[in-house]
Amino acid sequence: MRRIACLVGLLALSHAGAVDLSAITGEDASSALRVALTQGAGKAVAHLGRADGFLLNPEVKIPLPPQLQKAERKLRRFGMGGMADELITTMNRAAEAAVPEAKTLLIDAVKAMTLADAKAILTGGDDSATRYFRSKTQAPLAEKFRPIVVEATGKVGVTKSYNSFAGRAARYGLLDPQAANIDDYVTAQALEGLYKMIAKEEQAIRKDPIGQASSLLQRVFGAVAR
Repeated sequence: MRRIACLVGLLALSHAGAVDLSAITGEDASSALRVALTQGAGKAVAHLGRADGFLLNPEVKIPLPPQLQKAERKLRRFGMGGMADELITTMNRAAEAAVPEAKTLLIDAVKAMTLADAKAILTGGDDSATRYFRSKTQAPLAEKFRPIVVEATGKVGVTKSYNSFAGRAARYGLLDPQAANIDDYVTAQALEGLYKMIAKEEQAIRKDPIGQASSLLQRVFGAVAR
């Protein structure tokens, strides 16, 4: 618990440029940071990996692929908006179903964090923890996440809905049905949403570190900050 308090204090002080890394050991900083990153990733996954976690969150809601957005506007004029709405819903449902599977991969990335990584995060700016996650996990997460998305899209009918929508658009000359890979698109958008929520958790700690802690950690944080 004391290590977590030290990290919370350091996040606030580093933002103000007043942190002294010699105040705690590198081992303490690294251990506390691992706990904080694990908790932040867990919260992000919990927010997104539930019903309407994507669909009703305007910050991360997955829209139609760019190749389809022009077609969407025109098809809505023809009274075919229901098809677009169904596709948007099923894409977001696929992301919601897949995101919980990312938790283990994110935790593994935290476990692999080095002392140098920890120091860089503590002194690297407001979004340094999020940038760490992105730099270390984006490629492997995409590789491991895509099969989960493919399975999820199959279960909820995204591919079928996309093919139907794209086929209708193609008949009107609005789209080449092969212009986009729907599984790659949903995978990328789901990951972007995940990183966005991780960034939000990071900012919450940096903006109000005391408010993120228990009463015990607040007392310890007060001692660290003085």
